[in-house]
Amino acid sequence: MKSKMPVRIKSISIRNFKNVLSGDLSFENSRKKYNASIVGLYGQNGSGKTALIDAIAMLKFILCGYQIPSKYSDLINVDAESASISCSFKIGDDEDDDVYEAEYGLFFTKTTEETTVNTDGTLNHGEIKTEIVRETLSLSGERDGKRMPKQLLIDTENTAVFGPKSKYDAIVGKDRDIYTDLIVAKKLSRSTSSSFIFCQELQNVIEKNCGIDGVSEVFASLRWFGLRKLFVIDSEIAGRISLNALPLIIGDEKHGSVFVSLNDGAVVPESSISIVNKVIDNMNIVLPEIVPGLKIGIRELGSQMMRDGSAGIRIGLVSYKAGKEISLQYESEGIKKIIAILQLLIAVYNDNSITVAIDELDAGVFEYLLGEILRIISEKGKGQMVFTSHNLRPLETIDTGFVAFTTTDPSDRYMRIKPSGRTKNLRDYYYRDIVLGENEGRVYVPTRNSEIALAFREAGELYGS
Repeated sequence: MKSKMPVRIKSISIRNFKNVLSGDLSFENSRKKYNASIVGLYGQNGSGKTALIDAIAMLKFILCGYQIPSKYSDLINVDAESASISCSFKIGDDEDDDVYEAEYGLFFTKTTEETTVNTDGTLNHGEIKTEIVRETLSLSGERDGKRMPKQLLIDTENTAVFGPKSKYDAIVGKDRDIYTDLIVAKKLSRSTSSSFIFCQELQNVIEKNCGIDGVSEVFASLRWFGLRKLFVIDSEIAGRISLNALPLIIGDEKHGSVFVSLNDGAVVPESSISIVNKVIDNMNIVLPEIVPGLKIGIRELGSQMMRDGSAGIRIGLVSYKAGKEISLQYESEGIKKIIAILQLLIAVYNDNSITVAIDELDAGVFEYLLGEILRIISEKGKGQMVFTSHNLRPLETIDTGFVAFTTTDPSDRYMRIKPSGRTKNLRDYYYRDIVLGENEGRVYVPTRNSEIALAFREAGELYGS
């Protein structure tokens, strides 16, 4: 068996996360079997679209074994003390004898460390942290053509390390030294707001000791997926498009991901220049087809030492039009948005194990072009993409099984709409639903133009007559 298998997100469930009291969303197209897995999420402002992207971003921190930033503790619903995210993964190809489904559950809360007094008498206010209080992992599937029933492998609640005991013994063994090491690792993970299930210590033990067939490969595949195959362009990054702090280059064995500011360039490892040039050349195959006459390149601006003391090169990005070179910072925001995500779109088209989540995909992009790009990727691509959008053009170009909507009910945030009656056009059907409330008003909280106009007039009193 391959040590690392393709991974896709099958579904996600969110509880008490931002304005989502409860939301369940399948990422699979139930209408028709496509190689690509696309989920476009549409809905009213403030109805839970970005919450989905934030949940996937949090999931990436978990799978990588990274510390969860403290900001995620503020995403717990204001009326709840804790929140949870549950995610189902498909691991392996349908053509293989070994295909698994893993279900991961995360339960977390918000804590504040105790305030202390410094030696000079000043207060050292306690740090706000995201505290993981419980993790679970279940596994089912097929191995060597035989069905594996669903089994709970790990539950970190109410045990020194994890339960059930029978699974602990099968996965870890009965070595007391390993037991002690894992207790320390679990406490350290909790204090650093990181996953115990995906911490390096437990991963090493599973790889060496696990006596349950397929479990070691599943863990290796999920961690690899988080580190190298899952990319999130979330609301925070998308909000900095004008500063262009978006990933352009992905993958560098020594330094990890390399980020290039589309305005200011970056210092990249000297050893990575060949990777940068390769990615740019690869993007230039597609870019002129999307934006006629446009290509991009890099200019080396001199040597500069990296933070770790290794040799680096400062580069800047330029665009070429009609044989003329200009700094990329002077291009439109729409073009820079396309350039920033293009390499990821190429990856989704070609790699069945890539998952890309993008918040506000339509920002700055011409609506007709957006619809055509999504049509091509959804019909001929191989990977997985989750995106939010306000632009309704894709509702006319992609299969309705690729589209989901937020609702006005925080206790049931996500839904699918299947056009019926005289129109099969999902865009028209969605508009009819907004205007007529055919889904019992679940997709839109009505606004009144007269009330909006009155509010504008009242607010305008500040400016005089």
